Amino acid sequence: MTGALTTGTKAAALAVIVGALCLLFEGLMPWIISFPAAWTLPLTNWVGTGAGEALALIKPTARGFSDLMSYPMDWAKLGLNAAPWPLILGVVLALGWRTGGVPMLVLAAVGMAFVLASGYWEQGMNTLALVAVSVPLALIMGAGIGILANEVPRVREPVQVVLDVMQTVPTFAYLTPLLVLFGFGPVVGLVASAIYAAPPMARNVLLGLQRIEPEIKEAAIMAGGTRRQQLFQIELPAAMTQIMVGVNQSLMAALSMVIIAAVIGGFNDIGWEVLLTMRKGWFGQSLMAGMVIVVFAILIDRMSGTLAQERKPQFDSRIGWGLVALGAIVAVVTYGQLGETSDYAMLGPVTKQVDAGLTAFTTANADWLNALKNNALFYVLLPIRIGLDQAVLPFTWGFMWTSQMSLWLFAGAGVVSAGLIVSGRVMGGLIVLIIAGILETGVSQLPWPFALVAAGGLAWSAGGRKLALLIVALLASILLAGLWERALLSFYLSGVSVFACAVIGGGIGLISAVSPMTWKVVRPVCDMLQTIPLFVFLIPILMVFQIGEFSAFLAIIAYAIVPMIRYTRQGLVETPEEMIEGAIASGATKWQMLFHVRAPYAAPTILLGLNQTILYAFAMLVIAALIGTTGLGQSIYLALNKADVGLGLSAGAAMAILAFGADRIVQGFAEDRRKALGL
Repeated sequence: MTGALTTGTKAAALAVIVGALCLLFEGLMPWIISFPAAWTLPLTNWVGTGAGEALALIKPTARGFSDLMSYPMDWAKLGLNAAPWPLILGVVLALGWRTGGVPMLVLAAVGMAFVLASGYWEQGMNTLALVAVSVPLALIMGAGIGILANEVPRVREPVQVVLDVMQTVPTFAYLTPLLVLFGFGPVVGLVASAIYAAPPMARNVLLGLQRIEPEIKEAAIMAGGTRRQQLFQIELPAAMTQIMVGVNQSLMAALSMVIIAAVIGGFNDIGWEVLLTMRKGWFGQSLMAGMVIVVFAILIDRMSGTLAQERKPQFDSRIGWGLVALGAIVAVVTYGQLGETSDYAMLGPVTKQVDAGLTAFTTANADWLNALKNNALFYVLLPIRIGLDQAVLPFTWGFMWTSQMSLWLFAGAGVVSAGLIVSGRVMGGLIVLIIAGILETGVSQLPWPFALVAAGGLAWSAGGRKLALLIVALLASILLAGLWERALLSFYLSGVSVFACAVIGGGIGLISAVSPMTWKVVRPVCDMLQTIPLFVFLIPILMVFQIGEFSAFLAIIAYAIVPMIRYTRQGLVETPEEMIEGAIASGATKWQMLFHVRAPYAAPTILLGLNQTILYAFAMLVIAALIGTTGLGQSIYLALNKADVGLGLSAGAAMAILAFGADRIVQGFAEDRRKALGL
């Protein structure tokens, strides 16, 4: 730890020196702040040209595959829409009974009744058709990749890198080349869903095969089986529990892509309905359609999650078959009398009431809602984005920021820093100076030499020289591509959102660890938030706060806060009993035990939660571009609308670089902490 601390201190000191020099000479050398356009390279055009030529070569094959996949897609849509709703209801109830007994049966009944009453039964069946075709495709691809990585060790690391990249590249980024390859229509949405859902399956297949006990493998070898027999008859069945976790995650990933795929799919499914009603400002209908997706997500998550349990619950299969038979009998007896599913749309008036209630609520509370939004923008978000020297204006703060105030800010930070350094907390003192510089300048206008040095130093502290060189090289590519300003805007919004998640989510996780009763309330909320597709988070926020950066900020927090809550609580409650007993024996109070025993031991787990929160924030950042953000997310969305492959891939790669860098740095610190604890 001492070496790591020394490295971190040196890196922070170098960042302070470079930052001070940039502030000192920015008037004489403005290129320090704004990277000259003459120094950039036409990387976006190169990427667009190269990708265009590559896509042109495989376009005929892709269009052939598109035509081929249209058949199962059409069959699935036809089958689900032609089947009478009592029959489908009976099948879903049977699945609920088989996977969870009476509680799951009731949940399935309530959920499907809501779908029928919402008036979106046909769109819901089209959505399930998309999932039904895309998920098997994703499972086949993912399983093949996982088995290949397990069987050929030399490709394992490249496969892991590709999976990491696929996890960090925003979904919108690879929609653009898919649109060029497959054209506009349902099949391109199907392919996009399959690509997005394949990595979880690949990871879990590989993980499951690697975790098989050596004794099982040795027994298979001694039995004289061939390698193929060992793999398919022994190892894969032994890893089935972990593989079913991958199936569950793939199902949820495919469902979360429904609305995103609707952007380029454009057929009558729930995703398209949500997108269309959001664009028209029909928030009641949009929320209703979004809730249909949430219902599907909850049912699929609960039912498929049961399959991933080591000890699966056993229920009488005869009851399940009886429910299917009952549904079929009702469908036959009432044939020709059921009418259209739209005839059962009893919740239509609810959407009008929601819109009327929303209008009444926003009108009655306009003053404090605007005050909340404006205060957050003017006094928190804007100063962090553009700095105090530009954000503090008579219109917002009541006075003008002056250069003398900047001097006082740096002088105060210098005094605090000196006090910390003298007391032996050198790192803390240097961090105070860095924060003061960022507050005065703003994240979106950080000098690029300082940003490169600071990121490189942080990476060196977390993972050594190789990681530092890699991070600096990747960030330099963003700089040379002319995407630096947009990257800083994306980094600012994701960074401030992650900080809010860390503070709020960490606090909720801490309280949940201390109070089991609180966790009983928080846990189902977290479960629900994790099953909601990304787009659905936008609907209630848009209903209240309309389009803008504050709405995007809230949407990112709502989506990304759950990992921070879960991992914080998990880390704090998993402290070994011997450490607890030792603290009690030494006379530690409950809170001393929490902050001096549990928290240090939980640090690696909490850092992993922070890592997941960062990845979630970047995933939501592109979606938030639809409601008023700028930066790389907006560039990706514009590239999709214009079918600009070069801009889409370049901006997507830039966002992936930011996410990848943050992921590797946080993982490095977590690993360092684990080693310090002897884990």
